[in-house]
Parts: sequence; C-alpha cells; structure tokens
Amino acid sequence: MSVVTLIGAGQMASALTFPLFENGHEVRLVGSPLDDAVIDRLREDNYHVNLRRTLHDGINYIKCADVKEAIKGADLIVCGISSFGVEWFADEILPILDESIPLISVTKGMLDYEDGTMQTYPEYWQEKLPEGSKLRLYAIGGPCTARDLSDHDPSFVAYCGPDFETLEWIRSLFSTDYYIISLTKDVVGLECAVALKNGYALGTALAIGIKEKLGDDGINHNNMKSALFQESVKEMLELLRIVGGGVDNIMFAAGDLDVTVSAGRSRTVGLLLGKGYTIEETLEQLQGQTLEAVVIATRTARAVKALAKAGKVSIDDFPLLMHVDGLLNEHATLNIPWKKFERHM
Repeated sequence: MSVVTLIGAGQMASALTFPLFENGHEVRLVGSPLDDAVIDRLREDNYHVNLRRTLHDGINYIKCADVKEAIKGADLIVCGISSFGVEWFADEILPILDESIPLISVTKGMLDYEDGTMQTYPEYWQEKLPEGSKLRLYAIGGPCTARDLSDHDPSFVAYCGPDFETLEWIRSLFSTDYYIISLTKDVVGLECAVALKNGYALGTALAIGIKEKLGDDGINHNNMKSALFQESVKEMLELLRIVGGGVDNIMFAAGDLDVTVSAGRSRTVGLLLGKGYTIEETLEQLQGQTLEAVVIATRTARAVKALAKAGKVSIDDFPLLMHVDGLLNEHATLNIPWKKFERHM
C-alpha cells in the first residue's frame, strides 16, 4: 500500500480517489483555499457537492491549513487544482514538498508570452523550483470526465514525465480495469494537446448552440458540428507542431475534444455563444464557474498573433481560433468563417 496525497478537491482530483482507494492505497484529499465547504461536506457523509458523487468511506479529508501534515509520509503527490491556482501552487505548495517524492498534475492549460511562446504548466513549475532541486514532475492528459471516471466508465488517458521507470510505478497505483493508462515522455506534446481542446471544444460547441437557436427545422446539423470538430483537429495539429510536441498526441487532443464537447463547461460556453449570447451575457449566466475554455482560447490566439507578427506562422491557418477569439475578446458577431476552412493540400 502507498500513501497518496491529492492537493485540490476539484472534480477530477476527487474522481481519482476512486481507482486509488479501490487499489488499496491510503488516500488523503486536501482542499485548496477555496475548498473548505467541499471538505466540510465530505467529512459529513463523503458526498462531493460539485462532483455530485459519494466518495469511498475511509478517505482522509483535509483542509488546506493542514496541508503540511497531509504531505508527511506521502509516496506520491497529486496536483488537482484548477488552472487559476497554478501560481498559488507554485508559490505555496512547491516549496514545502519533499523533492524525493514524485509530483503528478492533472491540471490542464498553458501560459503564453509576448513572443508567442506557449508553456505547459509542468515547464512553468520546473522553472519555479530552486536551482538544483530534484523534484520530478509528471502529468496526466487525455479524454476523461470526472463523473464518468467516478462511475467506472472505461477511461483511456496518458501519463507523461521524464522517465518511464517512475511512470510505470505511478501507473501501478492508479491502473484498474476501467482506468487505462498509456505512458509517454513527451510532456510538451501531451500537455499542449489536452490544454488546447478546451478552447476548441468551445468552438465546436458553437454548432450545438446554433442548432438550439434554430429549433426544430428538420435538420440534424451533424455536418456543421463535424466540420467544426474536423477544423479543430486540424488547427490543434498545427499548434502541436509549433510547440514541438509529437504529432501522435493528436489522438489525445481529439479524444479529449470529443468528450468535452459532449458535456462540461467548455461546451456550455460555446453553446451559449452559438445561441447568440455575447460573452458578457455568457459569463453572467455561468457566474462562479471556472471557465478554462475562455482562458486557453484567449492565450492561444494571443500567442498565434504574436507568432504571425514575427512572420513565423500565418493567421490564415487558424480561422476557427481567430473567430472564437473575436467572440471572446473583440465583440465580434457570430459568423463562422466556413469558406476559410478550404485549403489546398
């Protein structure tokens, strides 16, 4: 039996307690500074108010104030905070971790810089470590929703990191007959792939909103949604090449895109924009929710614009991303640029 401490009591980190606990490990779920109410309810009856599932009886629920005690004796640390807590994790958690204990993150997203460089969160955290630190960082990506994982729906993901030996060991902690895990050393490729899908899920879900707005017109509009999905995959593949990630990771981007368009907050943002709501009206309806799609779409578009200005890429290769960015940040009117999807190949 191993001791696993998960920091952040969000939906995905909490869902990961299912395979861990069922494999016989000691599980400690630590809330972020915003999770006190979640932890209070879990302590009452193991019910997670956001995941809307009952966790296994026997998990240790710990508030953020006691995080130092929670990491003592742990064999593995899991970062389960949202992308909005990346800086907090770097400033408050990384300095107190035992550098001999591996850290694996389920947080998805990327940062962008003025020159168009895009950086994964493991890369960002690595830069934040003290010089000479031996802390090893790993990450999780792939098509997996927290509620389906909690319900034991077969889920296929990938774990990435600097060495296969540790990855194999981490996989042994989580692997079950319903939680299937591939391994890769391509951290940039996997993390970029699964970060991008949130922004493109928003773009693909525009079709769902358009269909709802049109009502029962006798057309399924499957072609429209598939066209947006196809264009999303094409643009994500180009972005993978730009950041230097292996193109094989497009399978995880496409799988994650599909599951995210099926359900979740990124879908809802696209759906509301597709129905004709402005981004301000959309944000008002989703007030209080963490909207990763808006962040990653904005950051990616900003990076592409910077690269285009430097002559390194062409804006014309990213018509869907640019339209989504217009809807989010330039008060553009919904008008999907279908003809710009045409290409000479």
